[in-house]
Amino acid sequence: MQKLPHLHNENTLELLRTKPEDEVFANVSATFGLISDATRLEILWLLCHTEECVMNIAAAVDMSSPAVSHHLRILKGAGLIISRKEGKEVYYTLADTDEAALVHKIVDAVFDMNCNLN
Repeated sequence: MQKLPHLHNENTLELLRTKPEDEVFANVSATFGLISDATRLEILWLLCHTEECVMNIAAAVDMSSPAVSHHLRILKGAGLIISRKEGKEVYYTLADTDEAALVHKIVDAVFDMNCNLN
């Protein structure tokens, strides 16, 4: 742990003892980067609360299916959403992970929504 030039608060020293590694900050920053895109945020808002196919997601966010598919690939690659195939349709929804649950809470808080998915 590094020394602080001034000791104003013992709490700061205690906090720094548990400071996450730089890699953790980079990973969290990457997650916030994913949700900082307005389109991905809109898609996540939808998928936090329902399961949908690409065509319906595209219609809901007023974008082309290829553009939505691009965003879905990014979100799926990050582990925030999952997909399942039924016949020719592929359905997307929020993943069942701690990171996705946190994103769900952020989305709900930001939009002041109440959702019975916990």
